[in-house]
Amino acid sequence: ALCPEHLSDPARSAPARRGRAGPSPQPAAPLAPRPLREAAALRAMGFSQEQARRLLALQPRLGPEHREAAAAQLLLLGLSPEAAAALLERSPALLRLPTERLRERAEELRRLGLDGGRLQRAVSRCPQLFHVPRRRLEAAVRLLRERCLFTAGQLREVLETCPTVLLEEHRTLHHQFQYAYFRMGVRQKAMVQARLFQMPFAELRNRHIFLERRGLYETPHKGQTQTSNPKLKDILQLPEKDFLASLACATPEEYEVFKKLLAREEEEKEEEKEEEDVEALYAEDDDDFDSDESKTARE
Repeated sequence: ALCPEHLSDPARSAPARRGRAGPSPQPAAPLAPRPLREAAALRAMGFSQEQARRLLALQPRLGPEHREAAAAQLLLLGLSPEAAAALLERSPALLRLPTERLRERAEELRRLGLDGGRLQRAVSRCPQLFHVPRRRLEAAVRLLRERCLFTAGQLREVLETCPTVLLEEHRTLHHQFQYAYFRMGVRQKAMVQARLFQMPFAELRNRHIFLERRGLYETPHKGQTQTSNPKLKDILQLPEKDFLASLACATPEEYEVFKKLLAREEEEKEEEKEEEDVEALYAEDDDDFDSDESKTARE
């Protein structure tokens, strides 16, 4: 039997009731802050702590799934974590591309012959390849194969070393090829070896015409020249200082004066062409007017 004081005193009976209810539940462990969870996910992919920190700093408002998916796709291409992080830093817009788009574009580039290390080097040099429409890529490849007549092997090397050809305007690309082929007498194999498309067309033309006017380069006629032309590789790949000293035998001041004079020549040619076009237009109008007058007279 219980004593009356136990029945009347609720404070004394409370411990007994707590004892019968069992241990109180433990509070749930708090979730790690979102940046820590994202960093852990990137670390699990193979990124270092520093690389994960750099990736998290890119477009911080972006959802973690986009960042992780883009990083995963680049790793699947064979890029190292450091190369993938550097590529995303140079082109953070890749983070917003759908995962399926990244995957499809990688497959398209593989079909063009960029596989393995070639694909890694191409996208590292030109991350914009992921943004170019598929039809534009295909049109550039058709131009290089069908109109410039590069072999499949030569095309692969061009795309690996100069992937920006896939971004160029097709008219500009074809014009640069024609200039090297017809004006300079260079064949496709030498173009590939010299990495023709790495140099802007304007600078290629400046260097070639400068050599030509100094009597150091001659356009081959039926494959033959009276002089020994410098190799295209040397013309393109030598720094300007070395090009002038070893090939052109000229000073930087002479080259600068030449480029200004050449630019003036081009402006004058453009003005003459515009005047000829206007004169031709007026001549057509006069012919039409004369025809109308003759018709009226006959009537």
